[in-house]
Amino acid sequence: MNKKFAATLATVAWSVLTLAVAGVALADADSNSEANARGEVLFELCRQCHGQEGEGKQPFLAPAIAGLDQWYIESQLSKFKAGTRGLHPQDLGGLRMYPMSQWLANEADISAVAGFVAGLTTAPPVPTIEGGDAHKGEAAYALCAACHGKAGEGNKVMNSPPLRGMSDWYLMTTLQKFKDGVRGSNAENPTEMMMRGMAMSLTDEQAMKDVIAHIMTLK
Repeated sequence: MNKKFAATLATVAWSVLTLAVAGVALADADSNSEANARGEVLFELCRQCHGQEGEGKQPFLAPAIAGLDQWYIESQLSKFKAGTRGLHPQDLGGLRMYPMSQWLANEADISAVAGFVAGLTTAPPVPTIEGGDAHKGEAAYALCAACHGKAGEGNKVMNSPPLRGMSDWYLMTTLQKFKDGVRGSNAENPTEMMMRGMAMSLTDEQAMKDVIAHIMTLK
């Protein structure tokens, strides 16, 4: 094989490899674009309670979901759909979510809508709770930080959602649900059972207000 032929062969091989990589990238882009479009269509139903941009609506007990991690949205939708979350008779918000989750036909639908919601722009929550002491709450938050992260950024390995950016009213109602056993009593949802134990460490409403006041300072 002479040098000229070898160089030509190398150029052809490189061109084929480049085209193959470009083809895979285009296929991925098309697939992602298709999933995002499907997610936007599915999100139309969610908008009725969670708002046009996923900003949340307290009167509907619907939290802000814009910008949440896709893995967390997928896990919660799967739990609603399976009935391991949201079927307690006192969980009004959950009872509303259960039939909504049944509208998602399969895992592809769950992934599509979760991906679309994860791509929405987050907005700073508007404070609604008064009387919390963020300084006192910082000490109590040390226990939460073990799973949710020091900055409330969440931890996928621990199945712990991000807390920063969540509305204070949603954090309060969620903690109260765990303390009352409305959430965290289903043995098929061990993550919530663990969270119930953590919530019980907050002895009263003031303790919950304090730790929430600290969470609201996290960036």
